[in-house]
Amino acid sequence: MADYAPQDHDDGGSAVPEARTPAQIEADIVRRREQLAETLDEIGVRMHPKTIIGDAKARVASTVDQTAGRAFATVNRIVTDLKDGLRHDDGAPRIDRIVPVALVAVSLVGLLVVSARRKRG
Repeated sequence: MADYAPQDHDDGGSAVPEARTPAQIEADIVRRREQLAETLDEIGVRMHPKTIIGDAKARVASTVDQTAGRAFATVNRIVTDLKDGLRHDDGAPRIDRIVPVALVAVSLVGLLVVSARRKRG
């Protein structure tokens, strides 16, 4: 038959009853009360409205940062591709592509100016 030595504290999982002194039982009760108080304090902090709002703000800020980073990378890639498309391999400008792009840009600016004037008038 196995010999079971009494533990310093009860972890609540023992199937074998142990002989404990009242002082050990009292120490376990005090320890568990302290653990419960810490757990309740932690729950209180986590469930406090300011904590919930702060966590939500942090998640939104992180999402915005990631989205802005992806948008910047995409725009940067598009601009680089456009620049590369407006030059020959030797770096000389490609007039056959620059003129149509310039005409489109001037047309868009003209449409924006006309639209803004109509809204004011």
